Formats: sequence, structure tokens, C-alpha cells
Amino acid sequence: IVGIYQPVARGAVRERYITLALSLAALIVTIGVVASGKIPFNFFPQIEGDLVVAQARLPYGAPLERTEKTRQVLAAALDETIAEYGAESVRGVFTRVGEEAPKQGPGGGSTETGSHLVAIEVGLVSSELRDFRAEAFGNAWGEAASELPFVESVTFSSSTGPGAGDAVAVQLVHADTEVLAEASVELDQQLRGYDALKNVRNEYTSGKPQLDYRLTSRARSLGLSATDVASQLRASFYGVEAIREQRGRNELRIVARLPRSERRSEYDLAQIMVRTPRGGHVPLGEVAAFDRGRAATAIRREDGRRSITVSAELAEGVPSPRPVLTDLQANVFEDLRQSYPGLEVGLVGQQREQQEAFGALGQGYLFALFVIFALLAVPFRSYLQPIIIMAVIPFGIVGAIVGHAVMGYGLSLMSIFGIVALSGVVVNDSLVLIDASNRERRLGKSALDAILTAGTLRFRPILLTSLTTFFGLMPMISETSVQAQFLIPMAISVAFGVLFVTVVVLLVVPALYMIVEDLRDLWAGDASTAPVGEPATPPAE
Repeated sequence: IVGIYQPVARGAVRERYITLALSLAALIVTIGVVASGKIPFNFFPQIEGDLVVAQARLPYGAPLERTEKTRQVLAAALDETIAEYGAESVRGVFTRVGEEAPKQGPGGGSTETGSHLVAIEVGLVSSELRDFRAEAFGNAWGEAASELPFVESVTFSSSTGPGAGDAVAVQLVHADTEVLAEASVELDQQLRGYDALKNVRNEYTSGKPQLDYRLTSRARSLGLSATDVASQLRASFYGVEAIREQRGRNELRIVARLPRSERRSEYDLAQIMVRTPRGGHVPLGEVAAFDRGRAATAIRREDGRRSITVSAELAEGVPSPRPVLTDLQANVFEDLRQSYPGLEVGLVGQQREQQEAFGALGQGYLFALFVIFALLAVPFRSYLQPIIIMAVIPFGIVGAIVGHAVMGYGLSLMSIFGIVALSGVVVNDSLVLIDASNRERRLGKSALDAILTAGTLRFRPILLTSLTTFFGLMPMISETSVQAQFLIPMAISVAFGVLFVTVVVLLVVPALYMIVEDLRDLWAGDASTAPVGEPATPPAE
């Protein structure tokens, strides 16, 4: 304290404007490093999991035999991958044919079903018991299953934990379904061109083949409506309830429809006799014209308008989607809008959740800062001293960001939560220092002597408070289990923020304290003798 801290603190206070300038420069540089992407930001980072899932999607309506062939190819590739990594690393395998694998986390819900879906889930042993990442296992599995017949898309995923959607998710909105389909295919190809992305998924599916009919002029002359033709078509192929009989305690429904031999081909469809309102019959081909089309498997809307989302995940080792998103917004999105007039392109998934979360968090954070200021202003009876105390909050952010860089972590939502919590912690040391300085001022010392004496007296409690907080969080930071990975960024923000603010409190706060005194002297026109935060005492009579 005497040999090192006091001379350094005296020099920092003597050159207080240089001290403040250097500290502000460090803050600006740190923010600039984050803004430039040198320290990546990922709203919800992918966390290493113990479950690897392969999902394949065939054309809608594909027969079960083709789906089974796809399953066999995936299973054979899985056997090769397990042989490469060791059977002892696998706990079990679960296969789903006709159903997709359930989604993990809060976003999971009902799963899609159909003969065109197949999924294989592989449970690995805990990450502490194996020497490879689940993502590497999934990549090796995907390389072994590179040739899949009749497949529209196939994905291999291994992340777990809470999620807020894919890292890159682009929503297309247009009134014309055909325009949406063409634009989504083009965007799908664009995303596949980025090496930083994998598992590109397009919500658009062509759907089952269908025949759309429209009535001819003859049908209208006969008094037939579209509803009449539709109801008779349904009755011929699906059937219509003719009678119900009671047999014991059970009710038996009897349905009448055409024999199987008369409803097996499109030729049979054209030969169906349609009854007219006047009691006559006419072949369906005489009153209706058919067009070939596709039935949508799902219809998604955004604010009442048809929409399609094309999404992708980050490839292994890619820390942030920011470079891809920047390139998409600068080049791809504008080209799509020009190629398809009326098309609306926007980011959803993590990017939309990020904007909503930060909007709400920003409002709450400003309110919290106001409450902290009020709580400090009341006991100190000053508007300036709470500002001095709270000036350490931005430098806590510097410590948190530096801590992420030192530990090799990128910023995430949990890092921001840690920074918000840090704001209420770092003011403690500054509060102790300013309170001690006020006590020295009441004893009659000058502002310079008071702040230096306060730093000397409170050096040990300030340092010990910060070190105990830092080392108390180190077990969480050094934890390697999957369960702790989600909370480590928050612990890094608090631990390194508190550690860095210790230096700021002991050196920068005294300099800022004296700068405020200089401004008070400049405002008053002469040196003030009243203690800071106390009204001037009139001379005794």
C-alpha cells in the first residue's frame, strides 16, 4: 500500500485528466473491438450435447418403402461412424420412421408425421467420458451417408440446451405462393454457398399431387354448382353414410361408395356420372376440366400473409452468424426484392428474439440505474457523488469483455445478463471509497488529502472484496459439464468485471473525484471549504 499504491494513486490524481482520458480510451477501444466482430456475439450459443440426431425428409407422400431404404442407408452410415469412434461411446440408438424427432428445449412441441419422414437419434455417453465432440460425430456420420436416394433434405444436429431459433433464419412474405416458392429455392441455394452454415432448411414443400377442377359452361347451363360436384365426388370416392344400425350396445355405420374397381385410376374419375338438379346424369368429364397441382402440406402466415422461412445453423467452429447476416443484408436481400417485386424479406429466429429481448432488457436496465442513483443520492445528499460512484459501471463492462477474450468465450445473452448484474455489484467498492473520503473531509482535510487517505485506508477491504468474489466464481468458470456451459458466460462477466473495476476504483475514481472538485472550484470561482455533499457551515459568531 505504502510502497506501490500510494505513489501510483498520487500520480494518477496529479495527472487526473490524462488518467480519465486513458480510461475512456480503453472503454472506447473495447466497445470498438466488440462492434468490429473481433469478439463474436451469438445470442444463444450452441452448447455441446450428448444427443446426435439425423433427420431425412423425402418428397411429401413418398411410399414407406423409399423411406425404409433411406433409413437403411443412414443406419449403415451410423454403424461405420460408431466403429470409428468406438461402440463404448454410444449409449443407445432410437429410430423413428414416419415421424420427425422431437425438438429440444422450450421451442419443442408437436412433431410432424408422415411416410416421408425418418429420424435416428444416437445417445452418446457424457462429454466428460469421451474425447470427441458430438458435433464431430455428427459430421462424420453425415460424410458416411453422403449418398441418400430420393431425399429432399437431411440434417445432422447435436446441440442442446435452451434455444431461440436457428442462427440464420430468413422469412419471405408475398401474396403469391408461386413467387414464395421460387424465392425460397433461390435463397436456399444462396445459403448453401456459405461455408459458415450447415443444415439449411426450407419450409416450402411441394406437397402431394392433386387435381384441381373447374366447372365448364355446360355445367352452369345444367344448373350444377362447384359444391354439387364436390359433394358427389366425395361421396363416390370417400363414401357417404347411408344408414346406422343398432346391434346390441354398439352402433354400426353403413357407408356407400363406388366399388374399388371403379375408383382406382384417373380414367375412372372422368367417367363418374354426376346427377344434375333436374334428375339427369352426365359424365364428370363433360362438366368439369381438371388441372394438375400440388396440395400445400402446411400454410404459414405472418400478420395474415403467406410466409416461408429458410433457415440454417452455424457450422462447426463458427462463433457468430454476424458476417453471414451482414453479407445477406448487403447483397442477397436486395437482389431478391428486385427479382420478385412485392417480396418482403426479414430476419426471424434468433435475430428477432434478440431485438425483442434487448429492447425489454434496455428499458429495465435504465430503470435499475435510476433506482441505484436515487438510493445513492438520498444518503449522500448530493447529485454529483452518485454519478462518481456509478461511473465505474461502464468500466465493469470493459472487464467483462476482456474476461471473455481471455477465457476464449464469445459474448451471448447470458453474458449480457451478467453485465446487468455486475452493474449493481461494482458500485460497492466505489461507494466505500467515496464514503471514507467524505469522513476525512469532515475532519478538515482537503479534497486531495481526503481521497488519497480514503484510498489508503480502504485499499485492503476493496481488494479483498473483489478477490473473494472473483475466486468464488472460478469453480463455475472452470466447470466442464454440459449443465454449466450455459451459465459460464454470466460468471465470467461478473468475475472479471469485479476484478477490473478494483483497479478503476483505486485509481480512476480518485482522479474523477478531483476533476469534480476542479469543476466545483471553477463554478464557484474560488476553492470550496465545505465537505462534498454537505452544505457550507457558516462561521461561528
